[in-house]
Amino acid sequence: MQQHIFRFIRIAIWGITGVVAACCLNSCSKNFLDRGALDAIPNDEFWKTEGQLKLAVNACYDYLKGKNVVDMENMGDNTIYPPMSDYLAISTGNYDFTLGTLNSEWVNQFKGIRRCNHFLENYQKATGVQQAKLDQYAGEVRFLRAFLYSYLSFFFGDVPLATNTLNISDDLVYGPRTPRAQVVDFILQQLDSAAMELPTTYGSGDLGRITKGAALGWKSRVALFYGKYDVAEAAAKAVMDLNVYKLYTAGGTNSYNELFTHKGKLANGANKETMLARLYLIDVSMHNMSRECQVPDQTSRFNPTKSLVDAYLCTDGMPIEKSPLYNEGAQTAYGDVFKNRDPRMSQTILAPGADWGGKDDGDQDASPSTIFNLPKFNSDKKGCVTATGYYFTKYVQVSAVATYNKDPNDIHIMRYAEMLLNYAEAREMQGKLTQADLDMTINKLRDRVGMHHMIISELNAWGMDLRQEIRRERRVELALEGQRYFDLLRWKQGSLLAADAKGMKKAFVPDYMQQYVSSVKVDADGYMIVNTGRRFIDPKNYLWPVPLTQYQRNPDLGQNPGWE
Repeated sequence: MQQHIFRFIRIAIWGITGVVAACCLNSCSKNFLDRGALDAIPNDEFWKTEGQLKLAVNACYDYLKGKNVVDMENMGDNTIYPPMSDYLAISTGNYDFTLGTLNSEWVNQFKGIRRCNHFLENYQKATGVQQAKLDQYAGEVRFLRAFLYSYLSFFFGDVPLATNTLNISDDLVYGPRTPRAQVVDFILQQLDSAAMELPTTYGSGDLGRITKGAALGWKSRVALFYGKYDVAEAAAKAVMDLNVYKLYTAGGTNSYNELFTHKGKLANGANKETMLARLYLIDVSMHNMSRECQVPDQTSRFNPTKSLVDAYLCTDGMPIEKSPLYNEGAQTAYGDVFKNRDPRMSQTILAPGADWGGKDDGDQDASPSTIFNLPKFNSDKKGCVTATGYYFTKYVQVSAVATYNKDPNDIHIMRYAEMLLNYAEAREMQGKLTQADLDMTINKLRDRVGMHHMIISELNAWGMDLRQEIRRERRVELALEGQRYFDLLRWKQGSLLAADAKGMKKAFVPDYMQQYVSSVKVDADGYMIVNTGRRFIDPKNYLWPVPLTQYQRNPDLGQNPGWE
């Protein structure tokens, strides 16, 4: 079996630094575990060997996001989980910033940054370590620090730029905030350094470690977010020119969906698309993603919205408002909405006839099924309930749905597909995009699923906007990967978050199920309104507030506009 970095056990705390050490199980013998605890080792005695450095680097990986990347999808308009969670409250503009989620994000990112700072202050003390290995370890940690600062800047804008351990305690960052532009410059510089220090690939024993491609790819994402389109283009192209990554096609026409199942795990060897992932291992490190999508006795935690459903083009490359293949007035059944649509729709959103792990669905037999037929709205603890009438099949390993927190599926933080999208978008934003660019990027994604190409001359003839279609492509390709919220922020389309969240047409709910949706209001066209009372105030909601706890402890932080 291939080994990877996340196959570890946390075994110690380095006393005065508060840094948790991690040891790969593959290299931990019983004798090692019987040794004295590392927290008994003084800090000045630790930084001596390559093995100790590797422990310290591995500990920094503890702050690489995992399944919580996907959780952030519920802040956008692709999905919804109706109970008033913190993510939903943030999305709807109704968040009480005196509560704790924002503080947790702030504290956890800075804890990780402190750990990275501690490594970078000490790693050069080691002796007998080859320079290439020192550079690799430093590159991995520089990337992780930049990764954490990226999310802080996305969320909060100006944040304290702390590059040494003295400026961060366990739950407090000292000093004033640094302007966002300076933080972004620091992030990009750190990613440049990491890209120079990191190898392009690793052996199977180091599966999941950060590579040169990951550093370049993350640079592309950050640059795109901040409108540095020339930088984003160059970084994405640099990844493409590495000739290391390629789209996953091992599953044939179902490859897009298969990538997000156990078959697409990096350890299986067929996936050359994923550039950065949080790897999970059965009985060692697991999550609950598959079950949360089709939880057999509750409401799904991720409910696709009508907005996402409507975003998928028809197979002729035209949107549902224009295509002759889509006639809303002629639809008579739930499954009609899936007909003649971009194949990624049914590989993302569960269609009738697909494999199903949610037990009893909404058909009339009221018994468990392994094949999905109709959505379920009655909460009888016998099957998965949907709030919108739709479920996800993407990121669902059906065999894991019946388990609880036993899903070892990889969480794909960054894929080569994103680099193709970044390159196309960055080129278009600079007025440079050509048909040849589309053919080497977006049309590669469409070829994987057998979808009609994006052709500029056709878009013009059909009265379709090229920029809007590139953004649509990003939405459908990256659905349920935690990016939609951030895309809406950077496109300054926060107003979309203020729109009612809607579901399927209420008339398509069978008569025997109507009683369970009788109180659900509908819009003028008969679509269920699942969540209303949403708002988005510009510029207030383009940033999160500085957490109240942090502001009270350190008034020098100030507060973001509108949150005073």
